[in-house]
Amino acid sequence: MHPAQITVVVIVFNDADRIATAVESALAQGDAVGEVIVVDDASTDGTREAVEAIAARHPRVRPLYRTQNSGGCGSPRNDGITAAAFPYVMFLDSDDVYPPGAADALLAEVAPGIDVVAGSCVRRELPENRDTVWAPALYDTSTGATLPGTVLKGITAHPEFLVDTLSVNKLYRRDFLAEHAAVFPDGPFHYEDFVFTAKVYAAAPRMAVIETPVYIWHVRRADAALSISLRRATLANWEHRVEAHRRVVEVFRTADLPDLAVAAQTKFLDYDLPMYVRELAQRAPDYRADWWKHARTYLADFDPTAYESAEAPSRWLARALTAWPRPVELDRVMALAAQPPRLLPPSYTNAAGEPTLSGRHPEVVLDGLSALPTEKLPVTVNGTVSVGHTLGFTLTIPELHGLLGPLDPQRAVLRLADQHDDLPARIREQPLRRTEDRWQATFDVTTKDLADAARLVSWRVQADVICKGGERITTEVRAAHPGVARRRVVPRLGRPLLVQIHVTPRGALMVRIAGGLHGVLDVARHRLKRLLAR
Repeated sequence: MHPAQITVVVIVFNDADRIATAVESALAQGDAVGEVIVVDDASTDGTREAVEAIAARHPRVRPLYRTQNSGGCGSPRNDGITAAAFPYVMFLDSDDVYPPGAADALLAEVAPGIDVVAGSCVRRELPENRDTVWAPALYDTSTGATLPGTVLKGITAHPEFLVDTLSVNKLYRRDFLAEHAAVFPDGPFHYEDFVFTAKVYAAAPRMAVIETPVYIWHVRRADAALSISLRRATLANWEHRVEAHRRVVEVFRTADLPDLAVAAQTKFLDYDLPMYVRELAQRAPDYRADWWKHARTYLADFDPTAYESAEAPSRWLARALTAWPRPVELDRVMALAAQPPRLLPPSYTNAAGEPTLSGRHPEVVLDGLSALPTEKLPVTVNGTVSVGHTLGFTLTIPELHGLLGPLDPQRAVLRLADQHDDLPARIREQPLRRTEDRWQATFDVTTKDLADAARLVSWRVQADVICKGGERITTEVRAAHPGVARRRVVPRLGRPLLVQIHVTPRGALMVRIAGGLHGVLDVARHRLKRLLAR
């Protein structure tokens, strides 16, 4: 048990139904939380009444009411920092929660000289309750993270920490924030966490890193009012993100940290840019044209070192945007932004024999392609599916600028993974047959083995290419052509199965199978949701 040391700042706007759950999760942290300041940003939906009811029951809850809505999240958080009475500060949004023991786990790392303690954030997809770790390369030791259990003196030696732009998964020494004027942008500024976190990092805090989950970020994709991070379908969202990133770079340059400024640009190329590019297939032509123009204008001012430091596929992607005034070769550009990246066939070279992204527009050279480690080669695996009592998969792997032949691909692994991760993966392995400049393997999977009577099951289609020396290349399977998508009812004893071969907007294959009444109802709900979205 810790004596009261923490002020939790909860911000809320028009969220009367959820604010009590968020505040209760803060109070449940125990005596270490001395107060919970709830800053209501001039709500109009009954939130104020909900907050007053909570404060009447809990003396540790202290409401603050803004008289005018700020239009963003920064101003109410700054109000909370100013009003904080305890030596440490944490932040919480009204639609999220703390897991049990978060405050104690963070305080356990506090020692003389420690300014910030950073812990793991869990993104929880609702209503499925599917959890993933935010920034696993930083916090998840099971995937190779090495920083948990260490104390950093600033992040100059670990610029990879720039990926963590969250303010809510950390405990801050209040005096440290005051000494370095580490506050959020005021007013209607989106992605305010980016700028605040950059100010914290620029102040070179002694920061302890732990693996313990300390924040649960609720992701509600079906909500009528989406969170800022989920509004990527609007051009304004991209413009807000770019402006926030521009401010981040300015923060590091002003602090005379040019290496971190360049690292922030590299992070933008490797992380932010591909996120939006891989969604371009879902956007209208006008959006694509405006987005492209805005993106290439911003990228034109990047430090050349940022391009050189970026991952090869991201570097090629950014150079395509700056080289081509209009959206061209979109399929090839979006494939570079896939996870993992793909380089679509056919292979092109320029007059000098260098590999290029496009034949019609050979300006973008694929520099560094041959130097990539085998597991990072942007291999494309094309797939077709025949539908019946068994699903017949044919995987085709085209040559990649002559790099696959010397590796001698021997076998292919087909992996069907439940999108919700509730069911075990279905795995098949077959030898590869080479024909001229491609390799091919076929697989059979019994349709009924993929069904679940309780729900519609969506299977991601993935593949591993195993080479003679044991090297393994993992990727998602791309639909060989748009005609792959189809729907068919497969008869069987009992209830029939509805099988749909689906192609995602990014071109990946998926298999959806509905068995039983619940599965059919799921299909109907999905179709209704798509119709309403249109």
